[in-house]
Amino acid sequence: MRALERAAAAGIPGATVDWSDYPDRAAFTEAIADSIAAFEPEYVVLAGFMRILGAAAVQRFPNRIINVHPSLLPAFKGGHAIRDAIEYGVKTTGVTVHFVDEELDHGPIICQESVEVLPGDDEATLHARIQRVEHRLLPKVVQSLALGHLEVTGRKVDGRVSP
Repeated sequence: MRALERAAAAGIPGATVDWSDYPDRAAFTEAIADSIAAFEPEYVVLAGFMRILGAAAVQRFPNRIINVHPSLLPAFKGGHAIRDAIEYGVKTTGVTVHFVDEELDHGPIICQESVEVLPGDDEATLHARIQRVEHRLLPKVVQSLALGHLEVTGRKVDGRVSP
């Protein structure tokens, strides 16, 4: 809820849609898509959103929903990417910012940055380093979208992410 508090302090309206108020993913997806649509956004940014939106949301906002994921997609999809990377024994993982499509962690990739997996890393230490990259990359992507610097063509994103 810190994001809503910060938004309110800056005069930016916000809303909450509670997953537990809905009987299933389809009903939740419809409710959240309706809530989003009321704001008439150009883009929807999923940051720390740990739910899977149904296809109906993606269809309502095609190539307008972005997500940040703690791996170099297509590797280590899903909610346990950091744990999975450590268990697999990779030496490098990273961050991917991508458009959301109807498949899990699959949409067109906007940008990626690698993060070294250090000897002795556990989920907490690696997650902390990954989050620093996420917190730097995501605002750059949002700025690039706002400036019209990115365009989706099929699975490819053309343009540049703001420095």
